[in-house]
Amino acid sequence: MKNFILKNNIQTICKENKNTPRTAVCFNIAINKPEKSAGIYSLMNRLFLQGTKTRTAVELANELEENAIEVSCDMKQDYLRFRMVCLNEDLEHGIEILQDIIENSTFNDFEKEKNKLEGEIPAELDSAKTRALDNYVKTIYKNHFYGDTFTKVFENLNNIKKDDVVNAYNEIISTGEKVIVVVGDINTATIQELLNKHFGNIKNENTGKNEIPTPVLEKSETVEFIKDDANQAQIIQGWIVPTIHSKEYAPFFVLNTLLGASGLSSRLFCELRDKKGLAYTVRSSYEVNRACANFNIYIATEPKNIQTSLDGFKEEIQKIKDVLVSEEELQNAKNNYIGKLQYITETNMQQAIQIAHYAIMGLGYNYREKFIEQIKQVTPQEIQEIAKKYLNDISVVSILRP
Repeated sequence: MKNFILKNNIQTICKENKNTPRTAVCFNIAINKPEKSAGIYSLMNRLFLQGTKTRTAVELANELEENAIEVSCDMKQDYLRFRMVCLNEDLEHGIEILQDIIENSTFNDFEKEKNKLEGEIPAELDSAKTRALDNYVKTIYKNHFYGDTFTKVFENLNNIKKDDVVNAYNEIISTGEKVIVVVGDINTATIQELLNKHFGNIKNENTGKNEIPTPVLEKSETVEFIKDDANQAQIIQGWIVPTIHSKEYAPFFVLNTLLGASGLSSRLFCELRDKKGLAYTVRSSYEVNRACANFNIYIATEPKNIQTSLDGFKEEIQKIKDVLVSEEELQNAKNNYIGKLQYITETNMQQAIQIAHYAIMGLGYNYREKFIEQIKQVTPQEIQEIAKKYLNDISVVSILRP
């Protein structure tokens, strides 16, 4: 893996994987400011593939299909991500299209995409799980940019103008830190020349100071949503917890794995599903953003089991607090997570995504091996300490029921 700086100071990382037929490019741009109103960033993300100054939406779609070039855009909480994967022989063609999208998107289909989004959101929220999660996120991140969920976007759509989207993108593209990662059967010198040719003139002031505040959960809150046609109750309980640059980052991944993210072997699955028969699905998640993270537990169960399930959450967390995790269980959780890391980075694109994520989040492009070592060093005492410190009475509970 090699890194270098383009002529406009964009950080670039190249990873050579010999004998792979397709090359992946990931271009991340940091978001330093909350959107001025919910939905601006969502609409922006939808418009990147809807035409540029040199290609209409139809021409762009046809050109990508004819050349088997895949391009996508994702708006994360902390960065905007462009992805491109193509056959090795079409790499410059793919990079040129990606440059055109990044530099020349017109956003002309603004009204069309806004109308489509207005129709799609109610359909998304018809999912019981999605509605419960929406209520959870906008409550735990109340009055914060991270809490701009489907319902908040829907309420605000009619207030958004095309200029809001254009101005927001101009701010992001000019001042946000940028990282480019290329993974494939590549020659670094050739790649450096290609990237300087196509991305070396992108405006890159990189003057943006991160202005996204750290969310604070000051008191417990329970939110309920009644859905008449629901067959199950959906329950999510969560806490705001430390994030990427904390020494507790790795311990939380291990805690999440042994408590609810390792499938059949996790404690929640064994206790609440297998032994108590409360649900088919029960899991935990550690969801990480730059400003903070949240740890949550989810279960889908019969409505009569709502309180029993919440009591089950509390009981399993209390066990973690009261009794040190055995070395065997801890090692199994570590092995499970490290194995998962290997599984989710098998393709060139998966590797490019992970490297670019680590780099844009300030962890360093070569963070993966460091993180694996941190996981291996987690102790039973650290698991117990973070459970006692953070999984306390100040939480958000979201319940959807018939």
